Amino acid sequence: MTQNGDPLENALAERVNGILKDELLEKNHKNHKQAICNVSVAISTYNYQRPHGSINYLTSIEAHNMSGELKRR
Repeated sequence: MTQNGDPLENALAERVNGILKDELLEKNHKNHKQAICNVSVAISTYNYQRPHGSINYLTSIEAHNMSGELKRR
């Protein structure tokens, strides 16, 4: 999230937010508790299951746990 709402200010955060919204979150939630649960599941999926092209199709957690330098595409 950015201070002034400009997506160019923090492109990485905006990219993550877009992926969470577009790919992982249901559009309608029955209630606030379900929404919180769905967001938690979406974040876990993003970090532990979703491969990322910019880090050689590793998951975020795999890249985080690597030792040494990670070569990006």
